[in-house]
Amino acid sequence: MNLKMLIKDMEINEITSPPEADDVEVTGIAYDSRKVKQGDVFVAAKGEKCDGHDFISDAVKKGAVAVVHEKAVNSQYPPLPPLSKGGIEGGVVFISVTDSRKALAYLSNNFYERPSDKLTVIGVTGTNGKTTATYLIKSILEAWGKGVGLIGTINYLVKDRRYDAPHTTPEALEFQSVLNEMVSAGCSHVVTEVSSHALAQKRVDYTGFSAAIFTNLTRDHLDFHITMEDYFRAKERLFKELLLKGGTSVINFDDIYGRRLISELRNSKVGNLITYGIETGADIAAVNIRNSFDGLMFDINFNGRTYNIQSPLIGIYNVYNILSAVGAAVSLNVPWDAIISGIKNMGSVKGRFQKVSLGQNFLCIVDYAHTEDALERLILTAKEIIKEQQSIRLGRRAAEQHNASRITHHASRVITVFGCGGDRDRGKRPRMAALATKLSDYVVITSDNPRSEEPMEIIKEIEKGALRMNYIIEPDREKAIQKAVETAEEGDILLIAGKGHEDYQEIKGARHKFSDMEMAEKAIKEKLKEDTRYRMQDKKS
Repeated sequence: MNLKMLIKDMEINEITSPPEADDVEVTGIAYDSRKVKQGDVFVAAKGEKCDGHDFISDAVKKGAVAVVHEKAVNSQYPPLPPLSKGGIEGGVVFISVTDSRKALAYLSNNFYERPSDKLTVIGVTGTNGKTTATYLIKSILEAWGKGVGLIGTINYLVKDRRYDAPHTTPEALEFQSVLNEMVSAGCSHVVTEVSSHALAQKRVDYTGFSAAIFTNLTRDHLDFHITMEDYFRAKERLFKELLLKGGTSVINFDDIYGRRLISELRNSKVGNLITYGIETGADIAAVNIRNSFDGLMFDINFNGRTYNIQSPLIGIYNVYNILSAVGAAVSLNVPWDAIISGIKNMGSVKGRFQKVSLGQNFLCIVDYAHTEDALERLILTAKEIIKEQQSIRLGRRAAEQHNASRITHHASRVITVFGCGGDRDRGKRPRMAALATKLSDYVVITSDNPRSEEPMEIIKEIEKGALRMNYIIEPDREKAIQKAVETAEEGDILLIAGKGHEDYQEIKGARHKFSDMEMAEKAIKEKLKEDTRYRMQDKKS
């Protein structure tokens, strides 16, 4: 693409270039100097750890034909060498902008020929529920017969192609590249998680969103945003700045920040608005909810009509996820038969209330819950299941014995394994311990992704919040899972929280292979072997 066309209409403060330099052909864009190739435009942006302005000379030496920068470069950097053969005679084009990240989003969108113009893009933001909501929407759209792409925490899906997800929402360059690939693959719709980091860093700017979902907002990422107000304002951008003129905001009416967003959107009259909630004054309301380990059944009231919903998902929080997906589908005029079918037939989401079933007599669940709100929802869901199962058991035994007073049974417990990540919001550590020890019967406090911190130092901060002495400490996560499995008895629910789908543990800058699912399976197999060994010994004796 011609540089003149690439930067056309971009907000530019000043261009410094050799004669006719803006006619040069651009072969690519890079924001990492190590990835610059001959003919690229290098965008110097400040990151969380490095500043691209410090690597401008490296980018030029590698063949960058233009440099986009927001800091003054002439006085701060040594004279730049001329480009190698094939470049512009005499130097590079320097393009001064106010915001390099915004410029990166603009250039990426232009370079990939504005892919969102050819797609229906649905964005999902919020602290919890984003991943499940995106998979629900994908399932609904596919039931409608559409080709769907997905961008999210677990992976990026381009029809049948699957890519690892280094970020929930990739940087602007990769984001537009994936959208462009989806166009080429024949996708008509894309559903994407939109993280607060992505919104704050303008990774999805210049993307046209046809629908935007707000799931909820609870404490998280305050190491980055510092305050809840900044966190909310980052999320708000999706609805106020990036939604297409005729687009629809789908907002959780039962969430306090959701109601605030609803009020602000109504006052500013930005796009269309659909609200959802449980037995409230929301546009889409869930009633008659029946929650069991087999899944959810409930009715949706919408526009004076009632629709019956069945889903294999478990827990009240998944009612909200389903309602958010329904809101997005309704905004896109998806028929109700496709909505109902898509919800009913959606498979499980990796690391989201995922069962580890090897024939053991207790329930083991692996879940990504790593915030206060998510951990609370996870434990309360487990308690709901136990209550439901106990009610069923009591009913059966009462019918058999005709005397409920004679019924005795081991009281099922909730056992929770969790830790907190290093180099992240430290304020939530004691708060999560308070929740876990208050709501669980037994807790194993362990390591999560300690990153650059010492695991025991993180655990000490977690332990300060414990409300009861119903916990043990085991910094080795594999041993922690093993101890929890050994403790579990018939009818118990063991929750392994925090990492979910992740297949690594990050320690001192290195990622080591580690999967909660695999460790749980290993421990359960060992327990089953031991149980078999004891039974065999009993028979012999």
